[in-house]
Amino acid sequence: MEEIHKAIQLMEQNKPEDAINLLQSFLPRANEEEKFTIAELYMRWGMLNEAKHILIDFLQSYPNEEEIKIMLAEIYIDLEEDEAAIDLLNQFTPLDEGYVEALIQLADLYQAQGLFEVSEQKLLEAKNINPHEPLIDFALGELAFSVGEYQKAIPYYEKVWNVQPVIADIEIGLRLAEAYAATGDFENALDYYQSTENDNPDHLFRYGFIAFRGDRLDISIKVWEQLLETDPHFQSVYYYLAKAYDEEGMIEEGYETAKKGLRIDEFNKELFFLTGVLAHRLGKREEGLQFVRESVSIDPGYKEAVLFLIENYKNIEDNQAVIDLLTHVQELGEEEGYYKWELAKAHREIESFNDALNMYMDAYNDFKDDSDFLKEYGYFLVEEGRIKEATKVLTEYLKIEPVDIEVEEYLGRLKENELF
Repeated sequence: MEEIHKAIQLMEQNKPEDAINLLQSFLPRANEEEKFTIAELYMRWGMLNEAKHILIDFLQSYPNEEEIKIMLAEIYIDLEEDEAAIDLLNQFTPLDEGYVEALIQLADLYQAQGLFEVSEQKLLEAKNINPHEPLIDFALGELAFSVGEYQKAIPYYEKVWNVQPVIADIEIGLRLAEAYAATGDFENALDYYQSTENDNPDHLFRYGFIAFRGDRLDISIKVWEQLLETDPHFQSVYYYLAKAYDEEGMIEEGYETAKKGLRIDEFNKELFFLTGVLAHRLGKREEGLQFVRESVSIDPGYKEAVLFLIENYKNIEDNQAVIDLLTHVQELGEEEGYYKWELAKAHREIESFNDALNMYMDAYNDFKDDSDFLKEYGYFLVEEGRIKEATKVLTEYLKIEPVDIEVEEYLGRLKENELF
């Protein structure tokens, strides 16, 4: 064992090449115990192929040795040689001491291959043999969680939580929090989040988000403020924290938070839009419109922002701004029927009647079943002296709104005038 101890010392001295060369030169004359120890070292040092060859030789000499099979199966799994691992693990029988461990590893392999039912069968068989093993309950919980069966995962996780709050470096409380949140039980989800002491930014973001979804904005704000103290560059939190402030009536705080977020995440269209809306509500009208325009410049297909601008331009009777905006987004490929209608109305307001007519005609196919559009379009056609077309459009309108006596009488007069 002297050479092996020397190799370990060399590795500890950060001389990996010398350590490996020493073991490789010693391996041909090592006895079985020494070879097994070298295989373990190779595994620890990530030299999986080298360890695999040693253990394959051992398995030929000791075909029933369970420890060798388990170790070799782990290597196959790490090397993504799944079929070899499955063949080896399937050699275990219920009489073998390592049978339960083999079932757990098989379940993990089948899960990775998408064979979830087979994976579950292996785990349930293991649980039937050893019903109180936390690792099996954990594996069953993880399997259910991974396929979205959160309600099914909860009892397994709770059994583990009661005896082992952390397993395989995973906090079971966090898994339970996520599982309860996914089922809509935010109260239990928050209880489990609060039971875990974790300052990891991702954890704090999820904690705040679950509270946000559960209408506990007080918790969301507190947790997300803590997150930003820990990591002010955590981009995703700014949008939600600003929304939480807004919903709590803290509009100024929301606005300032959103602006801070834009300094870090300058291409976030939702954050630009939210900043604009909050600015507008604070009376910063032009500033608000500029923020929303920025969101549209990032994504011309961001309909919510475009509609906000349209509505506000109409409120201040800036019809040219509506025309400029919608013409621009259409040039960029955003063919939205509603935009054509709004363009028609804006052109009509500035008395650009030919453009208005063209827009109404373009919008017709999108809104030929919309009574409001047909009525407006019909009256516009009358104003333009296109009585025959107006008669057709208003007739279509009355098929949808047959009780509109006023339009019915108006249409009657149009038809009478056509006769003379």
